[in-house]
Amino acid sequence: MTADALSRPASWRDAWPRERLAVSGAFLANGFVLGNWTPQIPLFQQRLGLSEAHLGLMILAFGIGAVVAMPLLGAATARFGSRRATLAMHAILALSLPLLVLAPNVPVAALAILLFGASMGGMDVAMNANAVSVERQRPRAIMSSCHGFWSVGGFIGAATGGFLIVSLGPVGHFLFVSALLLAALWPIGRAMLEDRDLAGVSAPANAEGEGPAAPSAARLAVLGIGICALFGMVPEGATIDWSAIYLRSELGADVAMSGFAFAAFSAVMALFRFLGDGIRDRLGAVRTLRLSAVAAIGALLVVGLAPNLGVAILGFALLGIGLSNIAPIAFSAAGNVPGLKPGVGISMATTIGYSGILIAPSAIGYLAEHFGFQAVFLGLSLCLVGILVLSPLTRGADGPPTS
Repeated sequence: MTADALSRPASWRDAWPRERLAVSGAFLANGFVLGNWTPQIPLFQQRLGLSEAHLGLMILAFGIGAVVAMPLLGAATARFGSRRATLAMHAILALSLPLLVLAPNVPVAALAILLFGASMGGMDVAMNANAVSVERQRPRAIMSSCHGFWSVGGFIGAATGGFLIVSLGPVGHFLFVSALLLAALWPIGRAMLEDRDLAGVSAPANAEGEGPAAPSAARLAVLGIGICALFGMVPEGATIDWSAIYLRSELGADVAMSGFAFAAFSAVMALFRFLGDGIRDRLGAVRTLRLSAVAAIGALLVVGLAPNLGVAILGFALLGIGLSNIAPIAFSAAGNVPGLKPGVGISMATTIGYSGILIAPSAIGYLAEHFGFQAVFLGLSLCLVGILVLSPLTRGADGPPTS
């Protein structure tokens, strides 16, 4: 990304070519599905007669499916290109939804939720790889806005899902969502960047002008980048799963107010993901990541030391600013590590990173039971200190170096 390119004003068509719109649509669709799944969870539990413990195991099965699929889709993306992988997982995701509401018993439901998690996680890897391919061809960053579209899709899905269930019933709801996804396949697939010819090509020489990094060194670099993503996603997972309980159990919030923490967090995160690409273009990936980590540390201190409900909600909103661009920067960097194909790098980083959302919340619950949520949120600030240490590894998010 050259200074001249950044200084030129771009028209709407220049800034949003069809390839960028297509991959943004894939992110929107993926988030929309997850948002629609949220209001189905209590009905899923009730229909199958699951206890909370058994429901927790089902949700864990979703996470296992996602984590297992991510490296497999990384390999498929490296071989066949991210477009084909994204569209295949998009179609499987659409077809998996009716199985969740039609499964007649627990074993079949477990298989259905494994497939659901695998298609969600696999599509996540493939569409992130496609976003890296598009970003390489653009003078400006696009990854944060792609994740912004995912957040918007999740918000739309969560906001409309309950009304659709009331209107159409649980089965009709997911049949409708599945039909929307299948209908979206044609315009997304037609416009999405075909990077199959580049699928076997690793990132070019590193910033010092040397040849591609040795595979072992490249994998170590991606490991560090994945840990950056992990450290950003652990506080995100804590906010998703525990913020409402924290507000109720330790700050006296009622049921209506308990959801405000996550609402404030999500809204601010979505906004700053759309602003994040411009910030990264101006400041660079490493500096943006460091400022984001510092903002998140401050926000967690506000959350952990909050004397009342209003201050805690403000802290969660500030946390949305700090965490909004950590994962997008990490995934861009993972796709540009010299010596590794983009799909492989991204699959490694996403598998490590998303374990922060899938696995960490259960450990957080255990710690909160013994030490309280205020101590836990204060302790989570140490994760962001780790990002400050590892931040130089994300320099590649600014794009492959040019000779």
